[in-house]
Amino acid sequence: MAVKKITVLYGGQSSEREVSLESGKYIYQSIKDLGYETQLIDYPAEFLLDKFSHEDLVFIALHGKDGESGELQNHLKEQGVLYTGSGDEACKKTWNKDTFKKILRENNVPTPNWISVPSLLEIKSLEDILFKNLDLSNNIFLKPAEDGSSIDVFKISTSKDLEMAISNCVNANRQFIFEESINHRELTVPILNGKCLPAVEIITSEIFYNFNAKYVNEDTKLNNLNLSFDKKKELEQICLKTLKVTKCRGWLRIDLMQDSDGNFYVLEVNTAPGMTSHSLFPKSAQSIGLSYNSLVQEIINAS
Repeated sequence: MAVKKITVLYGGQSSEREVSLESGKYIYQSIKDLGYETQLIDYPAEFLLDKFSHEDLVFIALHGKDGESGELQNHLKEQGVLYTGSGDEACKKTWNKDTFKKILRENNVPTPNWISVPSLLEIKSLEDILFKNLDLSNNIFLKPAEDGSSIDVFKISTSKDLEMAISNCVNANRQFIFEESINHRELTVPILNGKCLPAVEIITSEIFYNFNAKYVNEDTKLNNLNLSFDKKKELEQICLKTLKVTKCRGWLRIDLMQDSDGNFYVLEVNTAPGMTSHSLFPKSAQSIGLSYNSLVQEIINAS
């Protein structure tokens, strides 16, 4: 069925609102350039589900909980409205990092060791019994179980680092994971309609690929990852297995680390990846001659 109108949902109420606003504007302009009737709606303030018909397509440009938790996808599905990206069940499997990593572990997909805590308010030091399953000889990353754009993500080496991280958190009273750091290469693999696009290596002057590295700094480098044929095949197999066990579809981005021995570890899945001028997905697509507009069209075609 031909799409009558495409509505771009952007904004949202999460900590990633500003990034979503930028992604949405780029996507909206691209859809206009492609010749579709389109509108841009700030979610949830301007969103009325009963205004959509079965001939509409919703392009989800919402990052964070609003667009990646599965709640919106479930509402759209119940109303019979088409939308871009993964379904509600797949989003639920990938949105919470603890849930997602358990699925990876159960299916023998490599991921760094981790533990989950319901809140940071009771955590005092790295020597807590809490850390008995983590290798303290490596650095540890502190991450919210449910958030994106590196909000409240900290690299922890000492108890002092932990204290500073907790005091600087936007919200310390929520579920977090402590994850062992894999030190060598930081990379991402976009997946478009069941196929891996070229892996991108992230090189930043920051301690890790944090908010500034993603959206502010001009010296962040996004390079095509140079791998041997065998390692490229191994990486793609890991990413496609991740796709299979989560049942994601359409377009998504898988973030990984590679250690000094060449082993890959899956960190997380983004079911509504950034589409700004700094974003990784369009950068990878561009490297194989897929323009921004062509990428948006491919996402529409898969919906």
